[in-house]
Amino acid sequence: MSVGQQRQSDDLFSEIGPYDAGYLPVGSGHSLYWEQAGCPQGQAVLFLHGGPGAGAGTVHRRFFDPAHWRIVIFDQRGAGRSRPRGSILDNSTPLLIEDIEALRCRLGIEKWLLFGGSWGATLSLCYAQAHPDRVSGLVLFGVFLGRPEELDWFFRGLANIFPDAHAVFLDHLPESERHDPAGAYLSRLLTPDPNIHVAAARAWLAYETTCSTLLPAVENVTAFSRDAASVGQARIEAHYFANGLFLPPAGILSGLHRITHLRAEIIQARYDMICPARSAYQLAENWPAARLAIIPGSGHQALEPGVRKALVSAVASFRSHRD
Repeated sequence: MSVGQQRQSDDLFSEIGPYDAGYLPVGSGHSLYWEQAGCPQGQAVLFLHGGPGAGAGTVHRRFFDPAHWRIVIFDQRGAGRSRPRGSILDNSTPLLIEDIEALRCRLGIEKWLLFGGSWGATLSLCYAQAHPDRVSGLVLFGVFLGRPEELDWFFRGLANIFPDAHAVFLDHLPESERHDPAGAYLSRLLTPDPNIHVAAARAWLAYETTCSTLLPAVENVTAFSRDAASVGQARIEAHYFANGLFLPPAGILSGLHRITHLRAEIIQARYDMICPARSAYQLAENWPAARLAIIPGSGHQALEPGVRKALVSAVASFRSHRD
């Protein structure tokens, strides 16, 4: 039995460590953490984490059969193990696209499969449109197209489903600043006083995490409230949201013609409250080579049972036959 057949009961592959890792300097003081796991001669796949600013974790290697895939994971500017943590200096979507291409060149990869959810799906689409000849396909979940209406949903629309969590989120701000929560939170997250920026980070991430799962996951919310390092994630998210995610004015769908020849598997949870299914549906409608699967009984998180099983199957469908 190969390593790839030794599935655990949770649908994911067994835990593995990286066989290679390092830091890639990309300018403006940023140095990106990257790692490779699985099969060094295998088919390349790039995992793109969400947030922006969330960073990647060890569990993310487990979506891929290590006997087949050359698994590449990196932390975006200011995120996770990249340095300096939480930096928003020269931190924008066009620069992240350049970083991904620099990493591909550094590792000597001709083409890779892109795997990303939420903000990771956004960045996957942006990179693919910039470098379609370097992409073998895409696996996307929790689709977020970064449009104004999607940001408005996060800051206002979620109150229709989570009025209590939304009220706590806004109550952290004076009433005079609640019309621009991204800007108001960003100003606090950039304040040197830890009493201010740590409290703002806790409020921001508690709101996001509370709304992210189909069923309440109190342990996820309390984990953020204990982690002062989460200031970096909240700061980067607020920075991107306050700047419209640094996306082109016409939006991601306007550049979709550059990648419609590429195959894509789109996995969307029916009850994803952070990134509602409408965006995934519209993306698939405009992409003939994309296949959309809507998963019942799941929320925004990739590790919810129905979503993780569908993601593992979606990745497997891209396997070449050379092995």
